[in-house]
Amino acid sequence: VQLQASGGGLVQAGGSLRLSCAASGSIASTNTMGWYRQPPGKQRELVAAITGGGRTNYADSAKGRFTISRDNAKHTVYLQMNSLKPEDTAVYYCYANIKRADRSPPTDYWGQGTQVTVSS
Repeated sequence: VQLQASGGGLVQAGGSLRLSCAASGSIASTNTMGWYRQPPGKQRELVAAITGGGRTNYADSAKGRFTISRDNAKHTVYLQMNSLKPEDTAVYYCYANIKRADRSPPTDYWGQGTQVTVSS
C-alpha cells in the first residue's frame, strides 16, 4: 500500500490550494484519513481528519478556512485550503488507516509529504 500526495506549491497570502492524496495497492477499505503538517523547526501537527463515515475533525487553525473531503471509491482524501496565511507554510503529510485485502490488521500509512509555501 502506498499513499501519493500532490497539490502543494507556492501561493500568496489569501490564496488557495487543494491537496490530494491517493492510496493504492491491495486495499480492502480505508478508515480514517487525514492531513498533518510540519512547519519549519516545529513538530508535526494535525490539520484535519475524516472518518470512513464522513465525520470531520479540524485543528482550530484550520476551522473556517480548510475543508477535508474524501472519495471512498478512489481511496483519496482532499484538503481544500482557502485564505492561506504565511503561518500555514509547512510540509503537509497525508495519512490513512487502511485495511488490506490480505485481512491483516488495519495499519496507518503515510504519504511522502508535499511542500506548501505561503508568501506574505
